[in-house]
Amino acid sequence: MLHLLFVCTGNICRSPLAERLAAAYSVQLDIPGLTTSSAGTRAVIAHPMHKNAALVLESLGGEPADFAARQLTSRIAAAADLILTMTRAHRDSVLELAPQKLRSTYTLTEAAQLASKTAATALSDLPALRPQINADAAPDIPDPIGQSEEVFIEVGTRIAELLPPILELCRPPEAR
Repeated sequence: MLHLLFVCTGNICRSPLAERLAAAYSVQLDIPGLTTSSAGTRAVIAHPMHKNAALVLESLGGEPADFAARQLTSRIAAAADLILTMTRAHRDSVLELAPQKLRSTYTLTEAAQLASKTAATALSDLPALRPQINADAAPDIPDPIGQSEEVFIEVGTRIAELLPPILELCRPPEAR
């Protein structure tokens, strides 16, 4: 079993979109035992996905039903094998709560760059390869809240582009 945790601020736009897309893609890629979840550093607890994020998710092949936002806790972070945050500030928040997760916490952009621009063949390779990229040059995923539908589409499309190289590292070697 491998558990991916996605983190953003309110847990109603970016992180649930990433969570549900990763789940949908893992089925398409036939990644057995992969589970996904999300949480927010300042979650709008128990709220469903933002309607625009849900529409974008559906257009990309994900399912927004039965989602409820939750607050990031040290216990939630500790249970994850890989934590992918939308911004560097979110990564810092995770590490304040769970400093032991340093080797498994990345921004989504940072992890995607490591997965696609280095010799990574498994998630376990990422910590050693981290120095090969400039994490500060890995752009944050902007918060679409309060923005137009077009911004939600741009953010969703960006998340959808970043997930595949990371998920490829989650596939068993014999399935690649």
